[in-house]
Amino acid sequence: MKNLEGRIAVVTGGASGVGLGIARVLAMEGASVAIADIDGAVATEAAAGLLGQGLDALAVEVDVVDRGAVDAMVATVVGHYGRLDILAANAGIYPPIEFSAMTDQDLDRVLDINVKGAIHSIQAALPGMRKQAYGRVVLTSSITGPIVGQPGMSAYAASKAAMLGMMRTVALEVCADGITVNAVQPGNVRTPGLVKFGPEFEREIVSAIPLGRLAEPEDIGWAVRFLASEEAGYITGQTLVIDGGQVLPEGAAPP
Repeated sequence: MKNLEGRIAVVTGGASGVGLGIARVLAMEGASVAIADIDGAVATEAAAGLLGQGLDALAVEVDVVDRGAVDAMVATVVGHYGRLDILAANAGIYPPIEFSAMTDQDLDRVLDINVKGAIHSIQAALPGMRKQAYGRVVLTSSITGPIVGQPGMSAYAASKAAMLGMMRTVALEVCADGITVNAVQPGNVRTPGLVKFGPEFEREIVSAIPLGRLAEPEDIGWAVRFLASEEAGYITGQTLVIDGGQVLPEGAAPP
């Protein structure tokens, strides 16, 4: 595959976890990467880490819920690099909330960040991509919601399923403009948010993964890198599951 040299990418929620894994892979493959995150200090630290490896990175502080802030973030990136080719709309939260206790405020917060945040990011990126007749949009969805369920994650599951419905429609609306819109669906990834639950929780999760390990953030990054490539230009409105085979078994293995 061609490297990504000369391509400009934005990764929302890119300062840590899956987002940083995506940013790192895109940068290693030659792209200039803007790490856009609500935590500006952590984004700056992440960008400095990539710069220290001889890669090209820029930190931009942004709250994806704020449409004006997202527009300003894209303007900053385009002002710095001259264009925007790849949008990895990854920003998201996954607070555990029992369904019977979920309030409107709980639901609104998850949907605002996970769904509206992705919508704002795509809308801000589209004008420039349309003008140059080229763009790659890759959303970070999940296996939770579109494929499987998880107790306490109904708001998150709803948001990740909603993203895919939106993705398919947007893909149709922009396909004549040289822009593709796809999504990755990670399973369980070794991130600070997961590790904090402790080793016993991790062992329980790993026991349900046929490949016998958690995904690393870079595993998701490589899938995004493929969908963000020129060679993936005939793929749009599709999803790629990266879960170590977690959704494959019909049931418990026989003794």
